[in-house]
Amino acid sequence: MQTFVDELSTISHVIQLAVAPAFLLTGIGAILSVLAVRLGRVVDRYRVLIERDAHLAKTITEIRLLAQRAVWVHWAITLCSVSALLVATVIVALFIGYERSRDPSHFVSPLFIAAMVSLIVGLLCFLREITLSTHTIELPDELKE
Repeated sequence: MQTFVDELSTISHVIQLAVAPAFLLTGIGAILSVLAVRLGRVVDRYRVLIERDAHLAKTITEIRLLAQRAVWVHWAITLCSVSALLVATVIVALFIGYERSRDPSHFVSPLFIAAMVSLIVGLLCFLREITLSTHTIELPDELKE
């Protein structure tokens, strides 16, 4: 009976360790959702401009800007997805370490660090895309001071 209680206590501890990364996955999922919506809007705007006014100089400038934004969103999505995959791998490594009665910290630490670096760089790409998106906003001459 004592072995069962010890085993249950150990697995409870492993689950506790895995909860924080699981919440991180939820946050990354929300970020990916926002990024996917932004990419969709860029693509939709691109299609409208191509169909309507692709020959105008002003439109060509905006199309180039949209292409840059799409690249930045693409990288943000890619890096955030890699981060989510690495976090999921951390969770798996915690449980495999428990099942094999081995300390997975030498494997988990670098994975988690890589996940955080990937997330940070992905968020920086997202910030760059946001910066580019604000350049498409032009005030009419009447509203400029």
